[in-house]
Amino acid sequence: MNAKNLSDRLKTVASYVEKNTILADIGSDHAYLPCYLVHQSTITKAIAGEVVKGPYESALKQVKNEGLENQIEVRFGDGLQVINEEDHVGTITIAGMGGPLIASILEAGKHKLTNVHTLILQPNIHAKAIREWAVKEGWKIEEETILEEHSKIYEVIVLKKGSMPLTEQELLVGPILMQVRTNIFKKKWSVEVKEWERIWTQLKTIPNSTEVEHKIMELENKMSIVKELL
Repeated sequence: MNAKNLSDRLKTVASYVEKNTILADIGSDHAYLPCYLVHQSTITKAIAGEVVKGPYESALKQVKNEGLENQIEVRFGDGLQVINEEDHVGTITIAGMGGPLIASILEAGKHKLTNVHTLILQPNIHAKAIREWAVKEGWKIEEETILEEHSKIYEVIVLKKGSMPLTEQELLVGPILMQVRTNIFKKKWSVEVKEWERIWTQLKTIPNSTEVEHKIMELENKMSIVKELL
C-alpha cells in the first residue's frame, strides 16, 4: 500500500469524502489517505494528525516525498487537539482503531466539532461504541458498509449531525448493515455467535455468582438479537 494505491479498507473510507471538503485525518500514520485524496483531486487541503512520534515522522516524510507540503499539514498531537476553528475542517476521518478508542477521541474533542459536518469512522472492532456515542451526542448514521480484506472484516460508519434513536439491535450490528445483510455481514456475526456460545458454555461450568449470572444473561441477549438476522 502507498499514497497512490490504498488498501480496500482505506479506499472505502476515501470514497465517502466529499469533494473540496477540508479534511482532518486523525491517526494518519503515513498520511496515505490524505495524500491519496489530494492526488485524486477530491480535496485540496488536509491536516494529518498523529500522537505517536514514529508515525508522525513517517507522515512528514511521506507528504514531503509526494510534494504535497502546500496541501497537507502534518501535526503532532492527541486526537482532535491537532485541529483549530480557523482550519475550517468539514470532514474528519479516523480509521484503523478500536471502536471504543475512536469514541473516546471524539468525546474528548467534541468541542472541536462545531463546524464539522461529516465523520467517517472505520473501527477495527466494537463499532457499537461509536453508535452509542453518536446517539448520545446528536449524530446520525448516514452510511454504513462492511468489507473483508486479508481475512479481516471491517465496518465503515459515516456520521452527519442529527438525531437518531437506535434500538439495542441497531446499536450492536448497525441499522443500515442489518437491512442489507450481505454475506460478509452474516459471516462476521456467525463467527461472533460461535464465540459467544463458547464463552456461554464455559460460564455454565463455573460456580454461580451475580457476576457470572449477569454475563450469561448478557451473552444470551446478544445471541438472541443476532441470530434472528442470520
